[in-house]
Amino acid sequence: MTVVRGSGGRPEETGDGAAPGFRPSRSLRISVELRRQLLRGRTALVAACAVLLPVVLIVSFGVGDPPAKGPTPDYEALAAESTPNFVMYVMFVAGTYLNGVLVALLVADGVASEAAYANLKYLLAIPVPRLRLLWRKAAVSALLSAVVVTLVPLVAVAAGALSIGAGNMTTPTGYTLPFGEALVVLALAELYVVVQLSWLAGLSLLLTASTDVPLGAVGGAVLASMFGQILDQVTALGSLREFLPSHYTWTWMELLSPEPDLRSLADGVLVSIAYACVFGTLAAFRFSRKDITS
Repeated sequence: MTVVRGSGGRPEETGDGAAPGFRPSRSLRISVELRRQLLRGRTALVAACAVLLPVVLIVSFGVGDPPAKGPTPDYEALAAESTPNFVMYVMFVAGTYLNGVLVALLVADGVASEAAYANLKYLLAIPVPRLRLLWRKAAVSALLSAVVVTLVPLVAVAAGALSIGAGNMTTPTGYTLPFGEALVVLALAELYVVVQLSWLAGLSLLLTASTDVPLGAVGGAVLASMFGQILDQVTALGSLREFLPSHYTWTWMELLSPEPDLRSLADGVLVSIAYACVFGTLAAFRFSRKDITS
């Protein structure tokens, strides 16, 4: 829209239907969308799930029998020995399904829920440009997803420190790290986890831009995450599995070895970001041409 200045410097309408002085670049600011999402019950529920997992696990270690150690101890058997071991175990458990569910709930529900509550057409009539609305939703949901996923190991550190104590980290292969160095390594591993989940955030954005049913978008993203992990277990696929973003879900464990395979870590980051870019582009294409009826 072009704003024309009339006599006296006052803006006049240009005939395109927009209000005088309207600036699309100032509509739906990040702070406004962030505040809206923080006030939603869904966000509180997702955060509660992230907090509850480490708490439930630490309580179970306190009231149940200690895990038995075999010839080669696993993550669970080592979890009760020190805080870094417990954090390592929590990250392993969360990576199975919880992280995918958290991202799907926060991202895939974004645009679809606005349509389900019949708010979408009013948001676009303010007017907020379509792509601006989509990217504002994507940015806020991605930020919240990163915070919530990171909240899981942070709560695990606090719960472990209060219940178990500091101590060194010992991996199932016998590699040992002192407490401070272990926390740095685990922080880097969690950073990798957040970046690796970008592919699922991109897919969730595509699904939420394509449907008016929030449950369908969230369910589709969760099923895609689970199906990807199942396919990665099919050894008959051979090297084709390297093109699956889910193939790199557990690559963060490389950082727990004395000589981590940095190439695998780099591959995981590049593949995940590539999928995120493709899904994000498709989401923008789909949403820009979608008929908004609700």
